[in-house]
Amino acid sequence: MDILAQQFFNLDIMAKALPLILQGLKTTLLICVLVIPLGILGGILVAIGSMARSVILRRGLGLMVDLMRALPPLVLLILIYSGLPFLGLKLSPLIAVSIAFFLNNAAYYGEVIRAGIESVPNGQWEAARSTGLRADQTFTWVVLPQALRNVLPDLISNTVEVVKLTSLASVVSLQEMLYSADMARSLTFNNSPLVLAALLYIVLLWPVVRLVSRLENASAK
Repeated sequence: MDILAQQFFNLDIMAKALPLILQGLKTTLLICVLVIPLGILGGILVAIGSMARSVILRRGLGLMVDLMRALPPLVLLILIYSGLPFLGLKLSPLIAVSIAFFLNNAAYYGEVIRAGIESVPNGQWEAARSTGLRADQTFTWVVLPQALRNVLPDLISNTVEVVKLTSLASVVSLQEMLYSADMARSLTFNNSPLVLAALLYIVLLWPVVRLVSRLENASAK
């Protein structure tokens, strides 16, 4: 047990690794700040396009959504970061990660938001239009807020997945939290920094997971 404790729960090594891991945490949070709002905005645009009158637009977006959902995010990230340079376009790790995660998350957010829009009764559209609001105003101020509220647990749950997804950024040597923890592990020959990173993920995400559970229970009543 002493050997196990020293290898995974060495407090001295954790304390020494903490500044490096916190530096990686800043990058993790930066990725989230970039990707989550853009993903939601992209999801709204995807949801709107998927209900457009144009058959070509609907099928094109449907194909893109299916492709992004079927393609593993790690594969997409490697294709963008390592594949685009062959076309003369070399991206920084942060930009490559942001683009890959944006494409992936816009597809998932889009499906969630589309379901939310479809859950709003037609009577809401008609009532808003009868007050003199234009179609775009009706959608922006009446339908969309209700749609987002209806699927809020799914949106938050998807956001949790985005935060966990940031750990894949270590593959392209972006110094996020997992990459920093692995660097500390390689320097100390000890797994305690990885355990510390895992604990920080739990501290960040546990309250959000509990919030999702409460929202789901509330909506089920």
